[in-house]
Amino acid sequence: MKVRDSGMPEESFWATFFEPENILAAFGIDKETEDVVEFGCGYGTFTLAAARLISGIVFALDIEPEMIGTVTEKCEREGIFNVLAEQRDFVEEGTGLPDCFADAVLLFNILHHEAPVALLREAFRVLRPGGTAAVIHWNHDPTTPRGPTLEIRPHPEECIAWGIEAGFAFFPHERFDLKPYHYGLTLRKPLDEPTKETR
Repeated sequence: MKVRDSGMPEESFWATFFEPENILAAFGIDKETEDVVEFGCGYGTFTLAAARLISGIVFALDIEPEMIGTVTEKCEREGIFNVLAEQRDFVEEGTGLPDCFADAVLLFNILHHEAPVALLREAFRVLRPGGTAAVIHWNHDPTTPRGPTLEIRPHPEECIAWGIEAGFAFFPHERFDLKPYHYGLTLRKPLDEPTKETR
């Protein structure tokens, strides 16, 4: 199932909205981070940046085969070997990845999906205890140059509530402004969540 229209522009315009390395660093993604799961990799704007930062693998998922082709070609061209890009309908089928293995998941401009809590539950499942879900979305502002319609564009408070419903913890200091058009939230899987081995 495709996520509802996100208003995603051409790649050259899209790239002007973000400084990927700085945004990932704001979420604490660095060389100490091992595996990362990206829900909806798109053009690979954050995929390649994350791959350069972390010590593990980026599992980059997207429903669109052309996006997977784009990411794969970019990785080959730039000599990046720690990305596994897969075409997958993770909304309907889940990620297909193991329980409790990833350090971080990226949920960037995707929680306007019709069932955001289900998506967050899948993110919660694949994260290890103490792992983080990094959330970015467009500000609820009609002056943003792109993004989903305001009717389906979530407020930060909605994303936080959905995350808590899915099992995450949220701390107020982990909400931040990603100027000029986005906000960011860090959702954390509690450390006392039982691992697969102890269930």
